[in-house]
Amino acid sequence: MSKRILIVDDEPNILKSLSGPLGREGYTVETAADFADAVGANDGSFDVLLLDVWLPDGDGVKLLQQFKKDYPDQAIIMMSGHSTIGTAVSAVKLGAFDFLEKPLSLEKVLVTIENAIHFLSLKKENVELRKAVEKKYELIGASDAIRDVQSRIQSAATSNARILIRGESGTGKEIVARLIHIKSNRSRMPFVAINCAAVPDELIESELFGHRKGAFTGAVNARVGRFEKADGGTLFLDEIGDMNLRTQAKLLRVIEDGEVEILGGGSVSVDVRIISATNRNLEGMIADEKFREDLFFRLNVYPIDIPPLRFRKDDIPLLVEHFVSNICSEYGRKDINTSKDAMKSLMKFDYPGNVRELANLVERILIGNDFSNISADDVKDAQGASIRIRSTSTKLKEATEEFESEFIQRVIKEVGGNMTDAAARLGLERSHLYKKMSALGLKRDQNH
Repeated sequence: MSKRILIVDDEPNILKSLSGPLGREGYTVETAADFADAVGANDGSFDVLLLDVWLPDGDGVKLLQQFKKDYPDQAIIMMSGHSTIGTAVSAVKLGAFDFLEKPLSLEKVLVTIENAIHFLSLKKENVELRKAVEKKYELIGASDAIRDVQSRIQSAATSNARILIRGESGTGKEIVARLIHIKSNRSRMPFVAINCAAVPDELIESELFGHRKGAFTGAVNARVGRFEKADGGTLFLDEIGDMNLRTQAKLLRVIEDGEVEILGGGSVSVDVRIISATNRNLEGMIADEKFREDLFFRLNVYPIDIPPLRFRKDDIPLLVEHFVSNICSEYGRKDINTSKDAMKSLMKFDYPGNVRELANLVERILIGNDFSNISADDVKDAQGASIRIRSTSTKLKEATEEFESEFIQRVIKEVGGNMTDAAARLGLERSHLYKKMSALGLKRDQNH
C-alpha cells in the first residue's frame, strides 16, 4: 500500500511542482491551499504532511500543533521561505519532523520524506517491540491484590526512587522489576540483574564493582562490574538478604556517593537505579545484626509486596489460560481447553512454590500428552507428582549434603589438609570449596 502525503501550501506552483514528482515516486498525494482546506482534508490517514508556515487564513505552526495533538503518529515537515532559525527550532520542538527552506530542492524533499517514513516505521516497530516485551513480562491477574501491585508498578515507573520488592519464592519479583524498568524513562538503557545468593562471597564484589587486571590472585583480565554495565539503566539486586555485611557497606557507599570503587584501584561515576528483592525477613536480620539498618532504609524507599498465590486464587484461571496459551504457541499445538472440574482441582491446590510452581504444573500436564481438553484426572496426576517431588526433596537434600560433607572431609584428609590440592581434587575453585564447606557447616583449618 502506497504511503499517503498531504501538501499544504497557498502557492499553486509549489503544489504542482511537488505533487507530480511525488506521485511518480509511488506516493498517493493530496493537496490543500489554506488552513481551512488542510483541516478538512486531514482525516488522520496521511503518513506525511508537507506544511507551509505562512497560510492566508491561519498560522501553519498552530496547525502543526493541532495535527500533532489529533494525529501524533503523522510526520509533519514544515516549509517556509521567510522564516528564521528561531522559527525552525520552535517548529521542531513542537513536533515537526524537519524544516525545509524555500526555494525547495526536490532531491532534498524526497530524501526528507524517505527519512520521515523510515522514522515512522522504526517508531511503529519500537511500539510493537515494547508491547511484546511487556507481554513477555506481563503480571497476570485481576484480583484486588495483584491490581494493587500493578498500580504500584505504574507509580514506581514514573520516579527514580530505589525500590524493594518483597515476596515468597516464585511470586514473580524479577518480573515486577523488569516491568518497572520497561515502563520507566530508563527503558532504552540496560537492565542488569544479579542474584546475590548465587554468587560466592569471594566474588560478589568483583561482580558488582568490577576489578582491574591483577587486582587479586586469578584476576588475569579486567572485569567491568554490574554497576558499570547498568549505567543509565536499572540494576536488579535479587536476594539482597543474602549479601554479606562487607559488600553491604560498599553498596551503601555507592548509593551515597554515586561512584563505584573498582577493585585494584580507581573509581567510576554511575547513574543507576537500584531495584532490590528478597524473600527474607530483613527486619529480623537487622535485629540479628546480619543486615545493615542504614542500607535497608536506603533500599526501601518505595516498597512493593507481592502476595503469594494462595492469597489470590481468583487469579489462577487467568494464569492457567496464559500458561496453556504460551505452551501451545511454543510447541505449535492447537488450543487446549481446561475443563471446569480440572480448574476446580487447580484452584484447590496451595502452591508453596507460587506462580512458578503453577507454571511448571501446567507444563507437566501438557508435555507428552496429546489431548485437546485438560481433565481433572490430568491435574490430579500432575499434582500427585508435584507432591511426591516436594515430600522427597528434603530427604534427598539431606542425603546429598551428608554425602558431600563426608566426601569433602575425606579428600581434605587425603591431601593432608592442603585446601588448594583439595579444591583441585574436587574440581572446584578454592573459593567455591570454602563456600561449600561453610554451607555444610564444616570448619576449615585457618593454617591452610
